[in-house]
Amino acid sequence: KAEGEAYVEFIVNTLKPLIDRTFRTKLNSQHTAIMGSSMGGLISHYAGLKYPTVFGKIGVFSPSFWYAKSSFKFTSENSNQQNTKMYFLVGEKEGETMVPDMRKMITLMKSNGFKSINIFEKIVTDGKHTEAFWRKEFKQAILWMFAE
Repeated sequence: KAEGEAYVEFIVNTLKPLIDRTFRTKLNSQHTAIMGSSMGGLISHYAGLKYPTVFGKIGVFSPSFWYAKSSFKFTSENSNQQNTKMYFLVGEKEGETMVPDMRKMITLMKSNGFKSINIFEKIVTDGKHTEAFWRKEFKQAILWMFAE
């Protein structure tokens, strides 16, 4: 049973408010990121499009778009974002659909109003669906998302 909606609602309505009350954070979306890999990349993509006033920076590593084909319809209806930045990463050794699905999603976003300048796309020739791959790429993603 898919619980993605409940997970994102928990982050937006419970976890982030708790963090903001407990720590000295910058509250607006310009200073708030969500990112993940594989299924986490898929849900981060969804969260960023669903809640652009909460998350202004989205890291989408090795997204499992193949798992949720409905994400393409959702994206076409919600990708007219003007301020959100998205960093997409995939490795060519992750499976035959990973690169084409990511490219299809990015094309869809741009054709529905997402600013091209706010999308970073990286395809790594020897990249595999592993924590080591994502860890190696993390720094570049954070630096790009938060560059002002």
